[in-house]
Amino acid sequence: MGSLSSLLWALWYVLPAYFANASPVLVGGGRPIDGGRTWRDGRRLLGDGKTWRGLAGGVTIGTLVGVLQYYITPGYYGSLKTAVLLAFLLSFGALIGDLTGSFIKRRVNLPRGAPAVGLDQLGFLISALAFAYPVKTVSSGQMLFLLLFTPFVHWGANYLAYRMGWKSVPW
Repeated sequence: MGSLSSLLWALWYVLPAYFANASPVLVGGGRPIDGGRTWRDGRRLLGDGKTWRGLAGGVTIGTLVGVLQYYITPGYYGSLKTAVLLAFLLSFGALIGDLTGSFIKRRVNLPRGAPAVGLDQLGFLISALAFAYPVKTVSSGQMLFLLLFTPFVHWGANYLAYRMGWKSVPW
């Protein structure tokens, strides 16, 4: 898969997506994105847990993480403009992936907060990588590492959020 340095750079690359995906639990709340609307099946489009404040806050936090990364390792990005664009795309992509996962979970009648193994841990990552691809990507080995490593990061972050009282379920 690559050297340790290569794997650490992969984690550095995806950090805005990780922060964007994790932060709505802290900054979210308020009006649901779906406005209470339902799909043809009579179920909510996304549910109360997916809010405009969570989306905006997650994208903002993820993008700010990317700006901070630029100032720590400017050579990695080339320019501040590239760093901001990449961080925005990783963050927005992560949250679109999470929203897509919620939509799918509602279609199969899983309640809010119910786990969907694979979808919860990888949907945000795959979407983030797809959105960011036109600007900067990682090697196939780094991508494989992220696909294998991210579920553990996701589970650990969720458990920590649960222990801190930020989430009602540990998954």
